[in-house]
Amino acid sequence: MKLKENIGKYIKLEISGKKFISGLLVVIGSDLWVVFNGKDYFYIPTVHIQNWKFLKQDEITEISINDEQIPIFNHNEESSLRKTLNLAKGIYTEIYVTSKQALHGYIISIMNNYFVFYSPIYKTMFISLNHLKWLIPYTNNQRPYGLNNASLPVNPSNITFARSYEVQIDKLKGELIVFNIGDNENVIGKIQGIKNNYVELIGANEEPIYINLQHIKTVHMT
Repeated sequence: MKLKENIGKYIKLEISGKKFISGLLVVIGSDLWVVFNGKDYFYIPTVHIQNWKFLKQDEITEISINDEQIPIFNHNEESSLRKTLNLAKGIYTEIYVTSKQALHGYIISIMNNYFVFYSPIYKTMFISLNHLKWLIPYTNNQRPYGLNNASLPVNPSNITFARSYEVQIDKLKGELIVFNIGDNENVIGKIQGIKNNYVELIGANEEPIYINLQHIKTVHMT
């Protein structure tokens, strides 16, 4: 079976983190799938698709493509994650990285193995490409939290970003930061440096904590 023969069929995917997405399969690219659920286009990196199956007839709700959301892919070109991220720059986008919550804001820059994201809540964030589960670019002029353009700068930072995630984190030595949106107290502290693929943090009690770089999904400063 050739995977692309399934385009136009209704499927259900399990995504890393025990999340499920059902809908119409509209694109299979080099390293991502696009599924339309009747409301939003989900751009899903292939690496995070744990399993998938066809929906049974009684599970299908017929979906009609409408103009409320305009896809950012081109059927005449091979889609990819990096191409999608570039097309989504400056568009209000929902991204899903951790198992607890989605993030809303704008993609600013795409680097080698991470991208820079601006959130009205968390401000400038660095997001690992390896941990991005899906993104939904909203192309119907929506704004997060009902904010207007004046209060929501799309490119709020003049910082020069490092090419790699590891170097970018190392550049934050001495800064108070939050990893993984603060999902536990051991990911908040001051960065001391990186050694042997572990980031040394000084926590609130002044004790060092060592965090594996491979498990750092998001970074933002306090």
